[in-house]
Amino acid sequence: MVSGAIPREIRVFDVSADGTTLGGGRVFVDCGTGIPDGFRCDTDGNLWCGWGGGEGLDGVAVFNPTGKLIGRILLPERCANVCFGGAKRNRLFMAGSQSVYAVYVNAQGATLS
Repeated sequence: MVSGAIPREIRVFDVSADGTTLGGGRVFVDCGTGIPDGFRCDTDGNLWCGWGGGEGLDGVAVFNPTGKLIGRILLPERCANVCFGGAKRNRLFMAGSQSVYAVYVNAQGATLS
């Protein structure tokens, strides 16, 4: 994903069994006029993506593993990055353009194995 690219889209790629190469790139989300930025995954495979685009879009967009929008967290400003934290990894930290926000969510951030 390149947030300044047109058309704006989030793409997914298959990872080889040994983890060294990518292939099969395809569009996961067509962002339309929205502006995606930093993102994280939860343990259910949902993608939590910082988002911009003006009133009614600024904040976080949440997509399920098929790329369907399943929720939003609206903020009064664009969100550049997100991170799960806290003892249970269920607190979402959101870096806006002027502020940092935090909210407990009914999801748990994925960890790298």
